[in-house]
Amino acid sequence: MPDSVIKPVSMKTYDTDFAGFSKELGGWFEAFGFAIVADHGVDQKIIDTTLEKAKAFFALPVDVKKSYRSPVGAGQRGYTAFGVETAKDHTIADLKEFWHQGRDLPDGHRFSSVMPPNVPMPEIEGFDSSQKAMFEDFDLLGKRILRAIATYLELPKGYFDDKVDEGNSILRTLHYPALGPDVTPGAIRAGAHGDINVITLLLGAEEPGLQLLDKSGQWQAVTAPEGCVVINIGDMLARLTNDRLPSTVHRVINPEPERARFARYSSPFFLHFSPDVLIETLPMNGPIKYEPINAQDFLEQRLREIKLA
Repeated sequence: MPDSVIKPVSMKTYDTDFAGFSKELGGWFEAFGFAIVADHGVDQKIIDTTLEKAKAFFALPVDVKKSYRSPVGAGQRGYTAFGVETAKDHTIADLKEFWHQGRDLPDGHRFSSVMPPNVPMPEIEGFDSSQKAMFEDFDLLGKRILRAIATYLELPKGYFDDKVDEGNSILRTLHYPALGPDVTPGAIRAGAHGDINVITLLLGAEEPGLQLLDKSGQWQAVTAPEGCVVINIGDMLARLTNDRLPSTVHRVINPEPERARFARYSSPFFLHFSPDVLIETLPMNGPIKYEPINAQDFLEQRLREIKLA
């Protein structure tokens, strides 16, 4: 497995040396748009169960899986089939399928019109409960990371708290199938793209392939040691910070021939602002580059660009 350009930062120092943790984490983000966090605190039993249930779901017949596609929400809940999502400015679809789990809202919630209900999936016992547990653990971890980012940016520690408290966040459970000789020429597991959201938290995959495009234009491997989470800045946070924290282009390349018969699974958590948050660029990092935009408007614009809406 290739060496990673990013080295892990341990969350063991989060409570004992918060300022030091924030400085180290923020330094990686400012340099690469990516960081790797060790000792993240997400329950390993939840991680293992979610992966086990996901593998069982993706092994179901295609017609069964397609029956769990949500009729609303531009693919933001339930199943999205292989060959649908296409990276922004690309014409060839990614080689992946996935499941989306979002935030559960009570009846009549003010965001119900833009945050649809989750899709129940009774085919696999325990699937729904494992997805919910993973979502909740990642949501808590993401909020802790944002407190460190706020401190690095010399903002109040709780600057992001109310902005993400009811965020339109998504847990994506990804399956990149084994690759055969009939792969569409030019298709890769995930085309080069930047993420839409605030930050993404990604559990390390069993198979390598994640790369970031560094500031010199070179592709660099991002490989998380076992028990670590890869975190990257999304377009919303880059926009808010006037690109001081960059949303770095990244991709998942196809495996070497000897690994092509192995599927790849991963679970990114896309942490979003609440739909009504105004993303208004802060005065930092030179002249202001962006006009203010509502978080939900920005999300819908980008979903159209990647063929999900």
